[in-house]
Amino acid sequence: MADWLESALAGEFGALRGAGGPGREHEAFEERLAWERHLAAAGWTCLGWPVSHGGRGATLEQQVVFHEEYARADAPARVNHFGEQLLGPTLIEFGTPEQQRRFLPEIVAARELWCQGYSEPNAGSDLAAVRTRAVRDGDQWVIDGQKVWTSLAHEADWCFVLARTGPSGQRHRGLSYLLVPMRQPGVEVRPIRQLTGTAEFNEVFFTGARTDANLVVGAVGDGWRVAMGTLAFERGVATLGQQVGFRRELDRLVEVARRNGAMKNPAIRTGLARARVGLEVMQAHARRTLGSTDPGAASVSKLVWAGWHRELGELAMRVRGAASLATPGDGAAGYDEWQRLYLFSRADTIYGGSDEVQRTILAERVLGLPRAGR
Repeated sequence: MADWLESALAGEFGALRGAGGPGREHEAFEERLAWERHLAAAGWTCLGWPVSHGGRGATLEQQVVFHEEYARADAPARVNHFGEQLLGPTLIEFGTPEQQRRFLPEIVAARELWCQGYSEPNAGSDLAAVRTRAVRDGDQWVIDGQKVWTSLAHEADWCFVLARTGPSGQRHRGLSYLLVPMRQPGVEVRPIRQLTGTAEFNEVFFTGARTDANLVVGAVGDGWRVAMGTLAFERGVATLGQQVGFRRELDRLVEVARRNGAMKNPAIRTGLARARVGLEVMQAHARRTLGSTDPGAASVSKLVWAGWHRELGELAMRVRGAASLATPGDGAAGYDEWQRLYLFSRADTIYGGSDEVQRTILAERVLGLPRAGR
């Protein structure tokens, strides 16, 4: 794997090393999509999927090796995450044979891209409060509502949408998991400008949008169970590759501190040492819980890495001192990598399930404490 990556990234894709990622999804997107399809042609997508569904049937250990080597090679950020890591495993677990035949080959080949339609303006992390509605009309569903913080919706061909198909007020009941084409009348995507000057998140408005009746994953009204299954897949082996990326960031920051003299400051030395220890703890926890069915493992993992990464952004600003306050240009191009890290990592404890929600999950589902008032 390492040899293949080295060879592949030495040719036409060499300029993509390090491109993309959180806060930088705008970088060389079309070129990264071409890279994704190059990976697919070589059999390096959907490694953990069963061979019968187009994957390689790789073990957890083999997947870990892939993600860690990918990160070490500084290969470009993937553009097919929502299809490969989230929807694909969901369809394998809950989808019909027809849905699997229709969508899985397109995900493996990176011919169709997906986005996730969960959060809403008044139902960010509280997914049971979604108001987007889908009403049956003959052999189709008609969808009306709004989703927000929809990553890469402006690039996606399809969206998996959690919508209410039963009476309102049922919360967890009456939700359905729909597969909705994005490129149709009735779907409007509006970018959300971030602190970094980029806009990888979007608002998505559904106004009479349609999808076929047979594109419900799982049973009608059973969307909550399917959606929770998707979230469980979200925090799989790819997080170990993410942590290799964290290590690279920390190593580069240590070098900055040595070059600019910040390492002489005892407080900064202590901060860097604590970051190193925190990273080791994070990786040990991830390896220990890999493949765990413990309902609290994913929440603990999210709390740990999000808080650590946000603190790394703050530490980077202290290491750089006054230089961290100056920007050489305007907009997204005006920030250096440490300013982007600081600004985007403000959101780490919010997206993907806020810290408050993760703590509530641990309190109610793991510790058995009384449910919080809604």
